[in-house]
Amino acid sequence: MSVPVFLLGCLGGGIGACLRYLGDGLVMRRATPGFPSGIFLVNALGSFLLGLLVGSFEAGLVDGTWLFVLGGGVLGGFTTFSTAMVDTVRLLHQEAWGRAAANAVGMLVVGVVLALLGLTLGRGL
Repeated sequence: MSVPVFLLGCLGGGIGACLRYLGDGLVMRRATPGFPSGIFLVNALGSFLLGLLVGSFEAGLVDGTWLFVLGGGVLGGFTTFSTAMVDTVRLLHQEAWGRAAANAVGMLVVGVVLALLGLTLGRGL
């Protein structure tokens, strides 16, 4: 991998992190308090988009450089497993057992289903 491509990936990661912050904030301003809806939706969207990107790569529609820059960079910075897990632990500390389970299990199930949908659509484009 060339240095310029690596630096584009780094820049993409920063852009993705900024988009995550903005997306989470927009959702949380409108969401019911008590559930981390913003990060949940950001991760769900990121799972779908990464699946779509990887499927498009497998179909020969996206080049490996763009897969790295957009997938590893932008979408890698956009999604966050660690924040989702910290949100789950916070809910556990609040003894919000149902919301904690919904966040942890829901994130996994929704993420896998949307990644599969994106991958399938990307392969078929």
